[in-house]
Amino acid sequence: MKTRLGKPRRWSYLFLLVVAVTGAAIVFQQGRSGTRGRAERAGREGAAAAATDDRGEPNRNRLANEKSPYLLQHANNPVDWFPWGEEAFARARAEDKPIFLSIGYSTCHWCHVMERESFENHEIAAILNQHFVSIKIDREERPDIDDIYMKFVTASTGHGGWPMSVWLTPSLEPFFGGTYFPPDQFGQLLQRVAGAWQNDRARVLQTGVSALNFLRQELRATNAPGGGALDESVITKGVREIDGRFDGVNGGFSEAPKFPVPLLYGLLFRQYARMGEALPRDHALFTLRKMAAGGIHDVVGGGFHRYSTDDRWHVPHFEKMLYDQSQLAITYTEAYQITRESDFEDIARGILEYVRRDMTGDRGQFFSAEDADSRVPGRSEHREGAFYVWTRSEIDSIVGGSDAGIFAYHYGVEKEGNVEHDPFGEFGGKNVLIVSHTIDETAQRFGKPTAEVVGILANGRDRLFRARQDRPRPHLDDKTLTSWNALMISAFARAAQVFDSPEYLARASAAAAFIRAELYDAGSRTLLRRYRDGEAAISGQADDYAFLVQALLDLYEASFDIAYFDWAVTLQDQMDLRFWDQSNGGYYATDGKDPSVLVRSKAVFDSVEPSANSVALLNLSRLAQMTDGAGYRDRAGRIVQAFAAGVARSPAAAAQFLVGLGFYLEKPVQIVIAGSRGADDTRAMLRVVHGRFVPNRILLLADGGSGQRRLSERLEFIRDVAMLDGRATAYVCENYVCLRPTSAPDEVARLLDGR
Repeated sequence: MKTRLGKPRRWSYLFLLVVAVTGAAIVFQQGRSGTRGRAERAGREGAAAAATDDRGEPNRNRLANEKSPYLLQHANNPVDWFPWGEEAFARARAEDKPIFLSIGYSTCHWCHVMERESFENHEIAAILNQHFVSIKIDREERPDIDDIYMKFVTASTGHGGWPMSVWLTPSLEPFFGGTYFPPDQFGQLLQRVAGAWQNDRARVLQTGVSALNFLRQELRATNAPGGGALDESVITKGVREIDGRFDGVNGGFSEAPKFPVPLLYGLLFRQYARMGEALPRDHALFTLRKMAAGGIHDVVGGGFHRYSTDDRWHVPHFEKMLYDQSQLAITYTEAYQITRESDFEDIARGILEYVRRDMTGDRGQFFSAEDADSRVPGRSEHREGAFYVWTRSEIDSIVGGSDAGIFAYHYGVEKEGNVEHDPFGEFGGKNVLIVSHTIDETAQRFGKPTAEVVGILANGRDRLFRARQDRPRPHLDDKTLTSWNALMISAFARAAQVFDSPEYLARASAAAAFIRAELYDAGSRTLLRRYRDGEAAISGQADDYAFLVQALLDLYEASFDIAYFDWAVTLQDQMDLRFWDQSNGGYYATDGKDPSVLVRSKAVFDSVEPSANSVALLNLSRLAQMTDGAGYRDRAGRIVQAFAAGVARSPAAAAQFLVGLGFYLEKPVQIVIAGSRGADDTRAMLRVVHGRFVPNRILLLADGGSGQRRLSERLEFIRDVAMLDGRATAYVCENYVCLRPTSAPDEVARLLDGR
């Protein structure tokens, strides 16, 4: 179960009221301790294993017509599922039944468990079918719906997570909710909720009305203007709050379970670049090293798992999410820029190679996730991590000879297994590969040269990788989400710059081309959110627009193809038109056109992804510098004002907003290279720029041709920028006032290093 933590809110009386109505005190016992799985797995290789009716025929409910991998996993359940939509709402109204809403995603372990235990259970399905209209939602497709009801669940129970279970009136007001329920408790709860609906309808309806009113009041409070201006002190306050939680032994900024939080590391890096503070930078770098050495990092195949169940980054929850890969690839790339340590480059490249190999479609689009669970080789049983863990005998057999002992020593492989805390007994005799000893320690232990040990370990990883390819793979969620693809485009585009890689640029460009072809309507200039199996659907949300604008600006700076810049401007205009709050500033998550979205929210605090408003703040600030457009800067300022009060109270929860605020408040360096696109002297100049961590900057190319003419339509300053003596020339500027232009890369390095 993926968990979101929250504190009980002042309206907990609503929850207590429904407990009284339903007699459902069992809700306080819901869930299981910890975030691990157990031996009884419910992972899936694709669609769910077929349930059958009394004649042995497979059941097929309405979800069979959907495209979401999560919904398709439930297409054979005996539950009479509906997708979210008017057909389900009309049925609830016509039959005067409450709605049971179940929200999850296809790589969610506890979603699999609840499906196997409850939704494939014919007795429970009969209760649901008799007393409720049951709806399934993929939270990755509809984060707007998920957000509304997650707020209700966390406010009324003090915690949240997936699968999320919520009961609604036919008018969609929530009146009861929770997360995972074991089957016995779930069956009893369904009976009690059904009884309350029949016997105490007025109180249940009033609870729904009160809950919805509270959510709207919370929104009004969030949207209320005020809070004054923000200055650099709030950035420093946020850094201090984050850094004060630093784990000096294991790295990270929290206790177990430990999640990678690249947004925090990026903020700490920028505090170093902005203020010269080495300690926050060093804490972030230490964390990245510890993560890379832990089992959360797939040293065999690249990429990172979702989180660590312990405080040492050792035993992960094994699912792999695209949004983690994208953000961590950027973070490790920035760590390389700061330190020039080859290990950071290797890790970043490993993430990108994993995505290229295992999460990329045949047209360059990126897939969403890989499951934690997979089938145990040679058995029908599914277990978490089965694809990734090893016995000592497997290491001996696959790596072979004396090399196996060296490999086992370095990666902490034990004969009895190296998982110390195994509450569900699933890792007996198994090893999660971790870096237990450094290269130097390993070389000293076996009396071998360091270079030889490096080769032995690389050969061992390669052998394990090939052997692992014969294992049953985890389920792949192969839907393409605009927002997540945009994050990955940014990762490839930024890595293309730092590592001077045409291949990475081609990857980013291909994914952008896919979005333009399949998820963008050029006539209306609007985005769709999801593509799968030939179908693009679901109106784009604010994060789709914000993340793609960011990706296109990154792609422009990597390629200097002016078409990316023009598309970014078009999408920013559409985002302003569709999502902007004219009264109070900031962007709503949705465009307000779907009447089933009862509460239109605005977010500024980060989750596993940055908030759309935080990314938009940075986008607008970049566009203001790239166009000298006062309108962009004014709108960025209104975002700052709109969220000033909340960010001032809890700056550590808004790391990406603080990154954007830093760009907005400072005078970013403007670097203009006058030169021919792709020419050797231009590339040499760019290598100097890309090799340095200068986060608050824009980079433009004055190519003497169509690109420069297009830029000059918005930025008059660039009209007269030209090469000197026929050689690529750098102009390093601030507020369009430039230092002496130079054609010497060494001089450009001196100018940037001296800032």
